[in-house]
Amino acid sequence: MDDNGLRAGREEKIVFRMTGLGALSIQAAGPGGTVEPTWIEEHGPDGSNWQRPGDEWGTGWIFPAAGCWTVTATRAEGAIATLTLRAT
Repeated sequence: MDDNGLRAGREEKIVFRMTGLGALSIQAAGPGGTVEPTWIEEHGPDGSNWQRPGDEWGTGWIFPAAGCWTVTATRAEGAIATLTLRAT
């Protein structure tokens, strides 16, 4: 995100780190319905200087409408995480 914050209608890059095992499934629900990332890229263990627990993915998003969006991430073995963001 730049200094203007998260914007509806333009592609935004968001990096996630999540514990658990297996593949990552991720989507967001908000005023424009449900969206999936336009791209997702798993970062290897040497691909980040943000040293926190879990595996890391970079994702691209286009939120079609302004408002609050709840991102839900699920790992194949059942771990679930949510994050709410506001797009203007």
